Amino acid sequence: MTPKRSTEDLIRALAGQPVPAPWSPVATLGATLGAGALPLALFLALTGVRADLAGAMTQLAVQAKTVLPLGLGGLAGALAFASARPGQRFALWPLALPLALGMALVLLRLGIGPEATVLAEWVGSTALVCLLSITALSALPLATGLVFLRRAAPTRPALTGALLGLAVGGGVTAGYALHCTEDSPLFFMTWYSLAICLVTAMGAMWGGRFLRW
Repeated sequence: MTPKRSTEDLIRALAGQPVPAPWSPVATLGATLGAGALPLALFLALTGVRADLAGAMTQLAVQAKTVLPLGLGGLAGALAFASARPGQRFALWPLALPLALGMALVLLRLGIGPEATVLAEWVGSTALVCLLSITALSALPLATGLVFLRRAAPTRPALTGALLGLAVGGGVTAGYALHCTEDSPLFFMTWYSLAICLVTAMGAMWGGRFLRW
């Protein structure tokens, strides 16, 4: 068989293959949100939403431990989609805004709160449960999002995976906060942040492997 004939056969074979479905941001968002809502709803059904949620939501710290990770998740999700488009320009600095607001709450607590309870508030009593729960609840939506993002053929797969992990981790953490009764900024800025970092690392690792073409 001549090289010319081999090339022609290859072209015919490729042309005969079905065209992959184009990447749809809307479908990716819907599938990821759905995959995240299912385990989170099951978790809250089994463990329960905190009994004093309505009253606790009047406190700034309780509002922040839900709103800040949710905002972080939204920003990271938008950046994950942007990074999945070849040639798309984007900046990562907006991700620092929720962190800066959270650190301001930490400084405020250290400035006006009692020193005697700093260690107890920081360690809390549910740190390990927090880490394990958020990480486990993030696995399904992270994997689902990566399956859909693969169709976008991102040129920086590890970064795209990390941003998706950050988005998923933030969203799941916001849901977990409805159950958690640890309201000190010292606690949630430490352990929530660490859990989100773990999910981000998972996203970078999985993305670097499964989004690579």
